[in-house]
Amino acid sequence: MENFYLFVVMCILLILLPGPDTAIATKNTLSVGRTGGFKTMLGTCCALLIHTLAAVAGLSAIIVKSALLFSFFKYAGAAYLVYLGAKTLWALRNKQVTPEISAESRYEGKSCFKQGFLTNLLNPKVAVFFLTFLPQFVDSGSPTLIPFLIMGITYTFLTAIWFFIYIYLLNQIGAFMKRPRTQRVMEAATGTILIGFGIKLALEKAQN
Repeated sequence: MENFYLFVVMCILLILLPGPDTAIATKNTLSVGRTGGFKTMLGTCCALLIHTLAAVAGLSAIIVKSALLFSFFKYAGAAYLVYLGAKTLWALRNKQVTPEISAESRYEGKSCFKQGFLTNLLNPKVAVFFLTFLPQFVDSGSPTLIPFLIMGITYTFLTAIWFFIYIYLLNQIGAFMKRPRTQRVMEAATGTILIGFGIKLALEKAQN
């Protein structure tokens, strides 16, 4: 393995770019609170570890090269993102802001892990990323098992750190973010963004 520090820097820059995972974490932190955000983060990180193992086992290469499998994951992931976005927008219609935590909010808290997990796991672009980005930092002709594991775990760890900071800061400005008007605007924005990410993913082409 070579240029590990460059790999870390590149990972940080890539992680900071907003994507579906950030949108889901934002939505759940705003609607459920810090606990919901952290559960979403945990789901995302678990999915990243599975992507890492898939890359090591060569399963990611099969998904990327198979038009059928790539399309399955692509459309499943896109449909799930659109579903979450539409669900967020629909919930705004009859949402009532009260001091108590509603039964729906408690359920949302339980589903945050699943949302973070499925959003990342069903995104074939993550598999493409692992197969195109990680090999650039492995010595030519060397075994890829240990380097892939190290880089995958490192990327997951850095992702967890970033989301921990992001969710904590988002929750810290809760007094402003929890104003009814602000919450409605933010949830409407994240719902629309999720639908946009879903459409963008559906239009994604498989790698040759």
